[in-house]
Amino acid sequence: MERTMSVEERIKRAEEIYARRHEQEAKNTVYLNGKEKKDIKLFKKMTVQIVACLLIYLIVYTIRNNDYIFSEDFIKSANEILSNDTNFIEIYQNINGTIKDFFNKKEEKNTEEQIEKDNITEENAVEQNIGGMSEEKTKEEVLPLENQLSEEEEKILKVKNTAEFIKPVNGVISSKYGMRNPTTSSVPKNHTGTDIAANLGTKIISSTDGEVVIASSEGDYGIHLKIQIGEVSIIYAHCNKLYVNQGDKVCKGQEIAEVGSTGNSTGPHLHFEIRLNEETIDPEKILEL
Repeated sequence: MERTMSVEERIKRAEEIYARRHEQEAKNTVYLNGKEKKDIKLFKKMTVQIVACLLIYLIVYTIRNNDYIFSEDFIKSANEILSNDTNFIEIYQNINGTIKDFFNKKEEKNTEEQIEKDNITEENAVEQNIGGMSEEKTKEEVLPLENQLSEEEEKILKVKNTAEFIKPVNGVISSKYGMRNPTTSSVPKNHTGTDIAANLGTKIISSTDGEVVIASSEGDYGIHLKIQIGEVSIIYAHCNKLYVNQGDKVCKGQEIAEVGSTGNSTGPHLHFEIRLNEETIDPEKILEL
């Protein structure tokens, strides 16, 4: 027999039912920016299923109405492509070479531009240096590097332009200009002239015109002469006898002394020495001895 519920029990049970329903609705509700929205998960799922069905239908329709994909021509073309051996190493090398060529050309272009800039700068500098110079100085500065003379060559040229030289005595060269290894300790290693061996008393002639500035018998040179012409001076040393005196003017080819072995000498010879502003020069570079 069913128990009759009181009014209070009915109200309590109704509240429980309402609470369960309200809790279930709360689970199926999403809150976005403070507004209540209905759950759309089911709608999304249905939408995805519909789109998938449409895609499958479209693919099937395309395949059934387009025979080219499975045609003999298409299959034959695919087989030809797959049958070709692809040399990936060669492809890599070609690409790598192309990239290197590109950067090399770019670097060469930059180098050429830099050289051109340097040339322009150098030309401007030369033009600035040329301004205000004499014509002779300008020609010297503009000469190419390969045509410029060394310091020694300039000295030799200056000596040759000062006077014409002839051989002072006939004989044999016994010691050349420059460093040497003498057998006697009293003989200097650095030879400042050229020794021409000849018989005692052989006549010595003046190699150039000039003025006798020294006629002496003192020092290691023994009896010797120093003849000056401009900035050039010529020394005739170890003589046996002098024919001229200090202050005399001499002519090229004039007899001025005799071969001897005076001073620091080991035998009869002429020590022939040429100087430019008191700096010695190899006589064999001035004339043939």
